[in-house]
Amino acid sequence: MNPTTLQIVGLCLFTVAVLHTFSVKYFEQLAHRYPSHSGLFHFMGEVEAVFGFWAMVLVTYMFFALGKTPAVEYLNSRNFTEPMFVFVIMVVAASKPIVSVVAWLVRMITIGTPVKAKNRIYVFYFLVLSLVPLLGSFITEPAAMTLAAFMLRDAIFRDQDVTTKVKYATVGALFVNVSIGGVLTAYAAPPVLMVASTWGWDSKFMFLNFGWEAMLACTINALAATFYARHCLAKVRFNPLRSPPDIPWSVIAISMAFLAGVVVFAHYTPVFMGIFLFFLGFATAYERFQDRLILKEALMVGFFLAGLVVLGGQQAWWLQPLLTKMSPDAVYFGATALTAVTDNAALTYLASLVPGLSDEFKYMVVAGAVTGGGLTVIANAPNPAGYSILKGSFPEQAIGAGGLLIAAIPPTCVAILCFYGLHKITG
Repeated sequence: MNPTTLQIVGLCLFTVAVLHTFSVKYFEQLAHRYPSHSGLFHFMGEVEAVFGFWAMVLVTYMFFALGKTPAVEYLNSRNFTEPMFVFVIMVVAASKPIVSVVAWLVRMITIGTPVKAKNRIYVFYFLVLSLVPLLGSFITEPAAMTLAAFMLRDAIFRDQDVTTKVKYATVGALFVNVSIGGVLTAYAAPPVLMVASTWGWDSKFMFLNFGWEAMLACTINALAATFYARHCLAKVRFNPLRSPPDIPWSVIAISMAFLAGVVVFAHYTPVFMGIFLFFLGFATAYERFQDRLILKEALMVGFFLAGLVVLGGQQAWWLQPLLTKMSPDAVYFGATALTAVTDNAALTYLASLVPGLSDEFKYMVVAGAVTGGGLTVIANAPNPAGYSILKGSFPEQAIGAGGLLIAAIPPTCVAILCFYGLHKITG
């Protein structure tokens, strides 16, 4: 079946948006070179604005080419639950009571390890890159990304002795580990959520078939990153001996309850939005126990994901046939590569629409989707959240797409060895 004009336009705009994400650093350079137009170039240099901008172009085209009703109906047919959920979970997970208590717990574990005081920075760094991403299987991947990014920014990246190369290596390992660290359960990783109910995958199935491989890969990646960053980490002024958060435990407990409520009702937009509004009221009432809520940053991430939903809706005509023509082995590597230029949840969703897939094919498409989830900012829904929090620690306030891709290749190869290689050996 030949594609329609709208589908071709949608593919062209999607391609331009992908290329745009690899060019944001160039726009930031233009902003410094031409200060009279810096506002425009800064906007075009925001990764979070890229897909939202080109989605607006697509909807504008539909409005003039097809009319108001088809354009509005198309938007109504899109599911914006995930962008709204990521916005909410980012704000709640990044609130001071949540970040403080998680950072304190990681530091307590660090202190409890039998290593010399001067080596505790390595333990802390390792735990943030391994344990926190794996917690994403329980508190959701966006929440894990938000917590890990804040801890890395505040404890590691602010130190001037940490080089840009080490920062890129850290972000590459973090993005990959968050993508694969959410597969221990059936509800926390967006690409798993898209297929779990359709294919009858519960948390027990996920843990037995994906969980041990994910834990192994996260551990190896975190160890490798720690070894690579060891010289810089040795210079970081790190003091793990901190008292518990200077926040009443009742406030922490209530904040945790809000976070749990958002996670439990992640599929029900009216419910988690209602919980979020109550959270905002609580945070305002006890403002002295809060830092600034990251509403702007979270909204930008939601805008990015919403744009991806709008543009992604016009890609099924070529993605789905491409996937179904592949063998299980080919689909693993195909999904890993395609995830870099699409959203891994969109990829698995398209696969879930195909009837009669073998169990091997199902495993490979999901494993490939999570394996490639750290290669680019658009590959996995939580990545824009990490990007938004950490970009200020990089030169020109931007994480280069090329630098991220290069940094994410080694941990992605480790994930391939675990999810594909060990799967082939163990059957």
